[in-house]
Amino acid sequence: MTKQNEKGLRMRELTEATGLPKSTILHYVAQGLLPEPVRTGRNMAFYDPACIERARYIKTIQSQYSVPLEKIRKLLSLRDEGKETASLVELNRVIFGAVDGPALDVEGFRKATGLTVEQVSELLAARLLMPLEKGSFRQDDVEAGRVYAGAFSRGVKVRDLAFYLALARELVDGEMSLRRRLTANLPDEQDARLTMELTRGARVLRAYVIDRVFQHRVAAARSLKDEEVLG
Repeated sequence: MTKQNEKGLRMRELTEATGLPKSTILHYVAQGLLPEPVRTGRNMAFYDPACIERARYIKTIQSQYSVPLEKIRKLLSLRDEGKETASLVELNRVIFGAVDGPALDVEGFRKATGLTVEQVSELLAARLLMPLEKGSFRQDDVEAGRVYAGAFSRGVKVRDLAFYLALARELVDGEMSLRRRLTANLPDEQDARLTMELTRGARVLRAYVIDRVFQHRVAAARSLKDEEVLG
């Protein structure tokens, strides 16, 4: 083993071993996902060889699931403690979904939706637009953005849509309260499995109950101008 290898891996060796670009490695380090290298000079740093497996693990999760970095950080902490994380990885997959294409930056998001800089800023401030990672937009963010753009073109204001956030918070608070009651005394493995079941069920019930309320309201209307029913 050479003296250089005894110190650790150079950036070039780490990028070759993981298939990740230098910028991504540095981002992982900055986010605390990879340990800081040992710096022996202004432009000389050596990384722990364990970074290879750790970086590959992060890369695998990010390439398959839309899991926020904060969740990945917690998974890594559990792994460092020697705990099994497979069930938690699957739970995060169910909650956050699979990767649905390359993420867009703010400019790409604006081009994809037709929203202005001011409208994006206002939606973010009102939490009607909530990307999982700051400045990184998924396909579901784009779909919501296009709906907002269409509404704004018809004179709708952000304040007119604030009830969505209020109702969403009330709904999720109720779901979380129910989950806590059902899982409070369960070991982690059973907790994860039941939480996955509850998450899938909640998505079905949200769509079913809200759509049914809407459909019954429309069915009861005598006309498209029925103010008593449609309001």
